Amino acid sequence: MKKLLLSLFSILTPLLTYAQDASTSANIDATFKKYTGWFVDFIFYEIPFSEEFQIPWVLIVLIGGATYFTIYFKLINFTGFWTAIKVVRGKYEDIEKHGADTLYGDSTPNEGENIIETIRDDSAEGEVSHFQALTAALSATVGLGNIAGVAVALSIGGPGATFWMILAGLLGMASKFAECTLGVKYRDVGPDGTVYGGPMYYLKKGLGEKGMGGLGKVLAVIFSIFVIGGSFGGGNMFQANQAAAQFVKLFEFSNPNAGLYFGLGMAVLVAIVIIGGIKRIASVTEKIVPFMAGVYVLAAIIILVANYNHIGDAFGLIYEGAFSGLGIAGGLIGVMIQGIRRGAFSNEAGVGSAAIAHSAVRTKYPASEGIVALLEPFVDTVVICTMTALVIIITNYEAGFMEYGTEITEGVEITATAFDTVIPHFSIVLTIAVILFAFSTMISWSYYGMQGWKYLFGKGKITDMVYKFLFLIFVVVGASISLGSVIDFSDAMIFAMVVPNIIGVMLLTPIVRKELKKYMKAINKKEDALDSGAEDLTNKM
Repeated sequence: MKKLLLSLFSILTPLLTYAQDASTSANIDATFKKYTGWFVDFIFYEIPFSEEFQIPWVLIVLIGGATYFTIYFKLINFTGFWTAIKVVRGKYEDIEKHGADTLYGDSTPNEGENIIETIRDDSAEGEVSHFQALTAALSATVGLGNIAGVAVALSIGGPGATFWMILAGLLGMASKFAECTLGVKYRDVGPDGTVYGGPMYYLKKGLGEKGMGGLGKVLAVIFSIFVIGGSFGGGNMFQANQAAAQFVKLFEFSNPNAGLYFGLGMAVLVAIVIIGGIKRIASVTEKIVPFMAGVYVLAAIIILVANYNHIGDAFGLIYEGAFSGLGIAGGLIGVMIQGIRRGAFSNEAGVGSAAIAHSAVRTKYPASEGIVALLEPFVDTVVICTMTALVIIITNYEAGFMEYGTEITEGVEITATAFDTVIPHFSIVLTIAVILFAFSTMISWSYYGMQGWKYLFGKGKITDMVYKFLFLIFVVVGASISLGSVIDFSDAMIFAMVVPNIIGVMLLTPIVRKELKKYMKAINKKEDALDSGAEDLTNKM
């Protein structure tokens, strides 16, 4: 690892010191845009519905897919919620490791025998727990979108955008359920227990089972290319760039190489984590994400309590604005678009990225992880994004720091201002949160990109090291240079992942429904056995 980092630093330091020159960055940016601009324009092309409103076609695909999955799986978003809580808590860990039939299948379960001793060698494949998989996936979505993106959405669409943002989050729960169930169903497990999973595997194997192997292989390759590109850009450079900007601003560094030094330091920390694979990534994210999300939500609750007299008014504005537009340019449709856009883009439901992290979970029932995954849009969008919106709306009553209907560019500053009105200097904590969220996003996306890389170029140590070396280079590049077109292109690649993923998931929905029935049958078998006097073996796992 030391050799890797030394090589990284020796190559990049002189290069980036030169590249930080404004004219050099501008030339690189212009050249890149010349050759990739068409792709960005295509992915984010907005279908005109009127003179004032245009909707990105990728957003229509995301929401359309989420609505279809919600209906097809009979509101699994809501009916599966409490089951998801129980699964994360480990209530069904025993049957997920060994199967319900093995543990609770006979009429006199466990009577006169030590059932645990007989099944110890028959445990489920996988590398991480449900909670670890959940936090690893959440770490890739919880971050700047929740802090800055919500403020931008409110500035354009007003308080009413919050309602549609919540709706997008609720619908996205069904998308996460479907794609993450498939991720576990069609994963590959190496001889050493390493898991390889994600859309590229269920596109190839799942569609192959349905007699569409050619289509599946093509979609899998396309997805892999997009996820690699997205991991270098939106999941890496953008995060490093924003984290560096907040760090430099917080400490008021004037050194022109401050971004470079920050990037090198961040690269070291990222390297320490990603060298260890998904197990180490999960062990880090399960600590960072709950802690920072907890601090952020707690601060939001403090602000809401301090302004409890305005909470009713805030919800009134949200409801009224959601269905009237409250004078916002474009009215109802404009408000709806802004809210849905923020909700869909924040939680990445339908993109397929989360299925990669969830594929590594230890379970015999694919649907168990699909049910866990539906919690992600709820936590990311329904809870954290909504808390951010309420804080901004309520504090804006008296402070008046933002005019609805006028787009802002610095979303972090608006959110920081809102928190500072009640908790002085919380903007410092918010800056630290942005950096930590950026860090957790990078390490999670490194795993996503790695899986796509391995799918295309093979599984081996050299393949791993090449990707990780490139990923660390992009960390430093992102923190050091302002390359708008590069970031735009990378973001476009992330949302381009929607196309092959949604096509595949829609074609494989009968498989998902079958797996859901199988898992619910297993849960019912355990519950019936417990009602008949059987011992709950969960604590013995």
